[in-house]
Amino acid sequence: MTSSYIDSGIDEYLRKRLMPVEGTIPHLPGIDMYGNSMPVGTVGGDLFEYINFQQRYNIDARIAHALKLSREYLEPLPAGQPPRNSVDDQVQWLESRPGYNMARGMEYRNAKSSEQLRVAEDLHELYTTAGVLLVDAQGHGIISAKIASTVHDTFHAFILSELDQSGKITPDFFEKINLRLAQSVTARNALGRNADDNSREIATMLYGEIRPDGHFRFVNFGHPPPLVFSAEYERFMEINKDHMVQFLALGLEIPEDHPDRNKYLSMKIRQRQVNSSDVAELTLMSPGDIVFLYSDGVYDGSDEEERLHLERVIRDHKKEPAREICNALLQHAVKEDDNLREIREEDRIDDKTVFIIKRR
Repeated sequence: MTSSYIDSGIDEYLRKRLMPVEGTIPHLPGIDMYGNSMPVGTVGGDLFEYINFQQRYNIDARIAHALKLSREYLEPLPAGQPPRNSVDDQVQWLESRPGYNMARGMEYRNAKSSEQLRVAEDLHELYTTAGVLLVDAQGHGIISAKIASTVHDTFHAFILSELDQSGKITPDFFEKINLRLAQSVTARNALGRNADDNSREIATMLYGEIRPDGHFRFVNFGHPPPLVFSAEYERFMEINKDHMVQFLALGLEIPEDHPDRNKYLSMKIRQRQVNSSDVAELTLMSPGDIVFLYSDGVYDGSDEEERLHLERVIRDHKKEPAREICNALLQHAVKEDDNLREIREEDRIDDKTVFIIKRR
C-alpha cells in the first residue's frame, strides 16, 4: 500500500466527516438557511454544520424522561431499598450527616424535581430552534481538517450531556470545548514530550441558534463577526460592538477562575469563565433580512472595500433563496482570489465557507 493511497484515503475520510449533507438542513417556519464550503484541496480546515435538533435527537423521549425524573425525585426511597437515582443517593448521604431532619431531604427533592421540570421546558424549545456551527482551523489540508474534526467530535460528545442535564446548550459547554484545544503542559510532560514544543491545536468557532421570529443568539471564539443585511435599506447594518462579545480562538485563552488554570498554557488570562452575558444576540426584523456568516477566506472583517463588494453581491441576489445567495458569495470570493493571484503570485487561496440565514 503506497503512501499516496493512504493520504488520499485520509483526505476522503475527513471530507466525508466534515461536510454535512443537505438532508440535515433544519426547516423552521419563516427561516431559510443554507451553507457551503470550498477547501483549498480535497479537504481543508473549514467546517460548517447544521444542528437539526429534531432530526438528530429524540426530543419527545428526553422530555418524557425529564418529567419521569421530576416525579420520581419527589418519592421517598422505601426502607431497605438501594438508591434508584442520584437524588436518592444524595438524600442517603444527607441522612448520614449529624443534625439531619426530613425537611432537609424534602427540600432537596423538591429542588431537583423543579430542575427537571425546567429541563423539560427547555427541551420543548428545541422544536422551534435550529443551530449552526462554523469552525476554521489554523492552516490548510489534512492537519487543519483533523483539528476541525476534533472540535466537531468534542462538540457532539458534550452536547449529549448538555441536553440531558440542562435541556439546552449552556455557556459552560463552550468553556469545555475551549479547554479541549488548550495545551496542557503537565499532561504533555507526563507523557515524556518536549516541554519546549509549542505546537497547538488552534481554531476559531462560532455557534448560533436561530428561532422562527428571526432571533439569532451566538457565541464567538475568534471567528469573523456576523454581518446583517437589511432588505429594506439594501445594505449591511451597523451593529453595536457591545453586543458582539468575541473571545480569542479556541485553546488560546484560559479563564483565571477555572480550577485547572495552572495546568494549561494561555496566551492571555481571561478574568472569568463564559456566562450568559457573553451570548450575543441579533434579530432579523423584516422579511428578506439576512445573517451572513463566513470564514476569513471569504472576508476577514477589516477591508471596507471588500465589505461593499459583498454587500453588492447580496443586494443583487437578495430576492433569491439562501442557497443561491450563498453560492453567489462563494463565486465572488473565488473570483477575488483569482484577481489577487494575477497581481501577487504568492497569495494562496484559503478555505472558504459561507452560511446564510434569511427571514422569509
